[in-house]
Amino acid sequence: GNMSFSCLEPQVVPVTFLSSSSFLALPGISGQDEIFVSFQFRTWNKEGLLLFSKLHQSSGGFLLYLSDGRVKINLHKTGRVLSDIAAGAGLSNGQWHSVSLSVKRNRISVRVDNDVTSSAHASIPLQSYSGDVFYFGGCPSSGNISECNTSFGGFQGCMRLISIGNKAVDIISIQQSGFGNFSDLQIDLCGITDRCLPNYCEHGGECSQSWNSFHCNCANTGYKGATCHYPIYEQSCEAYKHRGNTSGFYNIDSDGSGPLGPFLVYCNMTDATWTIIQHNSTDLTRVKSANRENPHAVFFKYSASLDQLQATINLADHCEQELAYYCKKSRLLDKSDGMPLSWWIGRTNETHTYWGGSLPAVQKCACGLEGSCIDSQHYCNCDADRDEWTNDTGFLSYKDHLPVTEIVITDTDRPNSEAAYKLGPLLCRGDRTFWNSASFNTETSYLHFPTFHGELSADVSFFFKTTASSGVFLENLGIQDFIRIELQSPSEVVFSFDVGNGPSEVIVQSRDSLNDNQWHYVKAERNVKEASLQIDQLPQRSHSAPPDGHIRLQLNSQLFVGGTASRQKGFLGCIRSLRLNGMALDLEERAKITPGVEPGCPGHCSSYGNLCHNGGKCREKYSGFSCDCTFSAYAGPFCKKGKHISAYFWTGTSVTYNFQEYYTLAKNYSSHASSFYADMTLTREAITFAFRTTRTPSLLLHVSSFYKEYLSVLLTRNGDLQIRYKLDSHEDPDVFSISFKSMADGQLQHVKINREEETLLVEVNQNERMKFILSSGTEFNAIKSLTLGKILENSDIDEETMKANSQGFVGCLSSVQFNHIAPLKAALHHSSSAPVIVKGRFTESNCGTLTGADSTSSETTHSFADHSGPIDEGKPLANAIRSDSAIIGGVIAVVIFILLCITAIAIRIYKKKGAYSKNEAKGSENEDSAESALKSELSMQNTANENQKEYFF
Repeated sequence: GNMSFSCLEPQVVPVTFLSSSSFLALPGISGQDEIFVSFQFRTWNKEGLLLFSKLHQSSGGFLLYLSDGRVKINLHKTGRVLSDIAAGAGLSNGQWHSVSLSVKRNRISVRVDNDVTSSAHASIPLQSYSGDVFYFGGCPSSGNISECNTSFGGFQGCMRLISIGNKAVDIISIQQSGFGNFSDLQIDLCGITDRCLPNYCEHGGECSQSWNSFHCNCANTGYKGATCHYPIYEQSCEAYKHRGNTSGFYNIDSDGSGPLGPFLVYCNMTDATWTIIQHNSTDLTRVKSANRENPHAVFFKYSASLDQLQATINLADHCEQELAYYCKKSRLLDKSDGMPLSWWIGRTNETHTYWGGSLPAVQKCACGLEGSCIDSQHYCNCDADRDEWTNDTGFLSYKDHLPVTEIVITDTDRPNSEAAYKLGPLLCRGDRTFWNSASFNTETSYLHFPTFHGELSADVSFFFKTTASSGVFLENLGIQDFIRIELQSPSEVVFSFDVGNGPSEVIVQSRDSLNDNQWHYVKAERNVKEASLQIDQLPQRSHSAPPDGHIRLQLNSQLFVGGTASRQKGFLGCIRSLRLNGMALDLEERAKITPGVEPGCPGHCSSYGNLCHNGGKCREKYSGFSCDCTFSAYAGPFCKKGKHISAYFWTGTSVTYNFQEYYTLAKNYSSHASSFYADMTLTREAITFAFRTTRTPSLLLHVSSFYKEYLSVLLTRNGDLQIRYKLDSHEDPDVFSISFKSMADGQLQHVKINREEETLLVEVNQNERMKFILSSGTEFNAIKSLTLGKILENSDIDEETMKANSQGFVGCLSSVQFNHIAPLKAALHHSSSAPVIVKGRFTESNCGTLTGADSTSSETTHSFADHSGPIDEGKPLANAIRSDSAIIGGVIAVVIFILLCITAIAIRIYKKKGAYSKNEAKGSENEDSAESALKSELSMQNTANENQKEYFF
């Protein structure tokens, strides 16, 4: 019969729904008791209408649609949903998927991709009959089809193999004969675009797309932005420090938006900021039985890749790593043939034979450079080859060789030969790029650097300060493309660019002026999706990328910084920490050879002085600033770390801190005088201190005023804490007593006093809290001085304060702070520069850190009982007898002390001899660890050396 030797595949004609208003209307057979429709679709959109049809002779219909990448069917009648079922998942992945719908009698079912597991069924409470039109992808805007106007919009994508009632639809005939109706379709072509190929999401961001655009999921990448380009972490510990962060673990991204990812380090925020990077072998390791044929080699793995480490080291001002090598008959160098017996390998896989504390290309140890080796014929202690433990220890600090990645040891196979090593973490200090800056002094001067040409994304970040109202920060030009960032007005920064489709702008306006000579931060980015601009902490502004622009930047000129190629509208001021795509530009080096531009910028305290807390003063440095905590009760890089400073007061001791010079006021306290001292008028005080005493009554603290106002804190005769405020010279003082127990019991007592206008809050020993209300006033006017201990000058004080002041204070005062003033710290550590006067016997002590019995035993020379009564200075004979008795007692005490010392030393020598002989017999049995065992051996070695000494008593 009629046959051919081929298998003709059926013609597959796809149709593309180009917009949300596209639709394809196909006729159906009305009144059928079975509805069956099948087709294949392909889309990137998670939502969209697939199919709609009215039911025959009914006000109801059904909707087949995509919702969150799933196929759902909704059967409704007169506004009431009769059935809503779903099938499939992840159907918006750009792949072809098949769907079949069946409605028969009172049962409805839908199946996706011919998969039984991806199907759904439901019963419906009415008999359904087919309508006369099936709308695929959407509905016409005209006509009375209100049920088709859905919130999820029309379908955008492709369909093929459409079948109605088991009969395939001929799409070509629709186009040729007008069978059916359609709008905004593309027939015989699937015009879907894969916008994630190539993937423009950087740093491992996950790409997803819709019909018109793509989206990057940057979760867990360490980056942000439309294409996951910009880092969310700082590039160094130095940058974290100048955001006000304290010591702790932080993620850093050393190359910014470059290809290297972030990693975890420890930032030690001292005056110098240290970055600490650990490795996998920090313990002391002992080595035996190693030779050149069978060397001992250890490899060190760090918490970052070698590329990340190199980027961190390159940023740092200084890096170092401590390498300790202990040896007993184990040499580093074979002097007979000049060959190294042990060595280490650095980051670039080069072998190095210099050791800690020495210099590169010098086969020596630290003692060899200093001329202090135990054998002057050798350059390392270990090369003396002695049968006793010694070491060569020091810091390796040549940045190009760090970190240490491997250590090799080959000389521990001789009798009684052994070595041990310990490698510390990599330590890097500072960030040489964070403060790298240049000052632009003329409008025609600029610096130039390589261009952005060919980059997929371009990000720029820098700090600036200026007093000018306008000027171009930077400009990069191409034949058609350009990028420019400029200050257009005192409160407006503009990021303008052209990538082949016309100029565009992103503008950020600030409520405050930006030409205030303060540092301001600028970050601009342009990628294939958008352009963005951010100033300081203001909300980021962004514009979507115009269509049909260049994917990669076509910029072939130099990058001009601080000016333009035309030498117009140049910037006057300072720019620092300029980075392009994560790469720091060395402004200072280029400024050294450029007329009109100077390296460095002064005036960092004007912007960062607020980081110095608790009365700390900001001090300018060439590269940055530091906080001077001299007159603060706190320490640390930002004067935020509490520091306990204690002192012992004897009878008559007085410490007075003067808030300002004394000026004689007019007899009538004029308004002029009031205004003169207005800056010393307080409406709030924050006072903290700790004390220990057994003496009552006692004056703990007194604050005086030029206006006869005062504050006194004292202990009454029965040991109660009493606070006396007099804020009106014409009224009696407010007196508040805390009497839950005697506070003169020799224990350390902690007190906090906070006043806010008339409200006074008192806390004792962190658990007793009380609230009082002042009636004498709310302003403490013209404060003059703060006194600890005895008030020596004439002062207007009440009778109770006078009684307490008669003996002053005898005991311990600790951690005293009045607002941001630390009088004890000033008196003990800065008496020559601080406005403080000390009278009487006054010494620093650790009495504020001890409690209970410890304090009594440790403060024998400060015994509270020894000073329980006043000394009668009118009886010299009695004083002389007391003095003689004290001398005799002192001599006896010294003799007893010497005898005890002789006994202790003799016992120690005897015990160490016994320990040495016992350990010598046991050898190295039952070692807890390599480090403790080595320390034990070193101790025994030192004991053996001590046994050869003579002792003279």
